[in-house]
Amino acid sequence: MTSSIIDLYKLLKEEIGNGSPNLVTRETGRVIRERLERELEKAEVIYLDFSKIGIIDYSCADEIIARLVSRLVGGEYGERFIVLTSLNPTQEENIHVALEKKKLALLKQTAIKGLTPKKGTRIAKGQGLEIIGFIANHLREVFDLVNERGRLTAKELSDELNLELNTAATRLLNLYKKYLVTRTEETSSEGGRQFVYGSVG
Repeated sequence: MTSSIIDLYKLLKEEIGNGSPNLVTRETGRVIRERLERELEKAEVIYLDFSKIGIIDYSCADEIIARLVSRLVGGEYGERFIVLTSLNPTQEENIHVALEKKKLALLKQTAIKGLTPKKGTRIAKGQGLEIIGFIANHLREVFDLVNERGRLTAKELSDELNLELNTAATRLLNLYKKYLVTRTEETSSEGGRQFVYGSVG
């Protein structure tokens, strides 16, 4: 999958131009979101790098992140995946609240052994990925399994958690519809077609 790392501070300087590292006010959020929507056309996986951002207030988090995710899951951008990186606790809290209020979820990537997906260096696929925002516990459990294994089918999930096959398939599909895991189709060992769900990255 093609990927792009977006330095939000650089983007903020280009769009707003006042030198501030802070993402504040709904109007600023609208300008940044509209720029990000254009960036989504260039790659399948977009990493939003918050490392040089100061604060992001609730209104900006709602306008940029929550609205972006709402449109993403509404199918407006096609199959795209967004991952937040280098969040500090204050940034994460405001983004989490904005997402949770709208029952939305998004991927965030935490550092492993000091690595972050900056300057072309990416953590191994699936490692360090967590969910920020609202997610049901049973879906979080499945998400963790997908990322632990790298790939998972409904049959494998059914066997692992002792679920009905339809239930396992529905849980994986729900994660995919939220753009928290990828999905490909391949031929099973029995010769039929099956969906394989994988880690983003």
